[in-house]
Amino acid sequence: MADSALSIRTIGESDLPDFQRVMAWAFLGDALGEDSKWLKALERDRAHAVFDGDEMIGTGGVLTREITVPGGRQAPAGAVTVVGVKPGHRRRGVASLLMKTQLHGMHESGEPLAMLWASEGSIYRRFGYGEYATSIAMLTMPTRMPFHPNVHVSDTRIRQVSREEALPVMREFYEQVWSTRVGWLSRVEHTWDVQLADREVDRDGLTSYRYCLHPEGYVVFRVKANGDPSGPANELHVRELVCTTEQAYADLYRFLLDMDLAASISFYTAWDDPILHMVDNPRKVRREASDALWMRIVDIDRALPLRTYSSDVDSVLEVEDSFCPWNSGKWRLTVKGGEATVARTEDAADVSLDIAALGSAFLGGARLSVLRRAHRVVEHTPGHVDALTIAFLGTHEPHCPEVF
Repeated sequence: MADSALSIRTIGESDLPDFQRVMAWAFLGDALGEDSKWLKALERDRAHAVFDGDEMIGTGGVLTREITVPGGRQAPAGAVTVVGVKPGHRRRGVASLLMKTQLHGMHESGEPLAMLWASEGSIYRRFGYGEYATSIAMLTMPTRMPFHPNVHVSDTRIRQVSREEALPVMREFYEQVWSTRVGWLSRVEHTWDVQLADREVDRDGLTSYRYCLHPEGYVVFRVKANGDPSGPANELHVRELVCTTEQAYADLYRFLLDMDLAASISFYTAWDDPILHMVDNPRKVRREASDALWMRIVDIDRALPLRTYSSDVDSVLEVEDSFCPWNSGKWRLTVKGGEATVARTEDAADVSLDIAALGSAFLGGARLSVLRRAHRVVEHTPGHVDALTIAFLGTHEPHCPEVF
């Protein structure tokens, strides 16, 4: 329960300095300054602050985005960001008040999904967000690795260009690709500024971004200087690699692997990135997985029909959702030909789960069969969890390439 002394409201222009300070202090950092690209991306009519009297002690915002869901469809989703509580004011219900305000607002406006990146893994499940809705993998590999003999690399020239020349081309490629990749997000002008912010403070000791264009894709990376008296051993830190064709993907990876003066490549990418199967010695590619997007079903009856499904199913789900009580109860999910209908029912439940588990499975990232083994899903009618697991899976692991 939130402290009764607390209040919450949408921020105004005069609140921005305090909003930045509270957010920075919550994350143990420094305020970003008035010229921050992040500040320009903030949707102020969807940014809230919590007050204890006149003192601002909590921050939270929502960005209006779309996410690609299974079936190559785009669904509206609130991208929850900058949720923070000022040190000394925690465990008073500040985050609960922020979450309730955001989710109830999305429900009233008809926004069926919410999503976030969690700073800590123990916070957001209690608000109904499901972990591992998408996964991310840090791949680290040495350069000079040969490809499998079946991998063809074209002789297409890849050009390193300026940021100004690259950005219009990159936007066009991204627009072609994001709507085909489950978990990728729509971008507006300010999104590009935030994702590719390139001030000195953003670089963490690395170089500025390098922009390289292929006729069917692009790659953006930084360089970390490294080496010893025997020679240079620089590290390439890839920020984005976006391709409209599989050929461009092979060409751009080969371009990175053959980079002179470089010894290794690091890249946060999809768990099922095909580079593992392209190189001749996959054991040289180190892969470390982590959770990425956490998904929240705001409205079951609006959200589940947004995507397509891999197989037919007819199951009654009993859902627990104490934070958004309109979701609680029994729902019949019927899928025919990939299309879903969802309706309330009084029939006996085949499966019971909480709303966070349903969010984890929504994009096909977490398997309901695994969540059953984790005591997060209960099967009442034999066979229904396995049937639902198959129905929710897609042809690729969902992946979100950007933090917001």
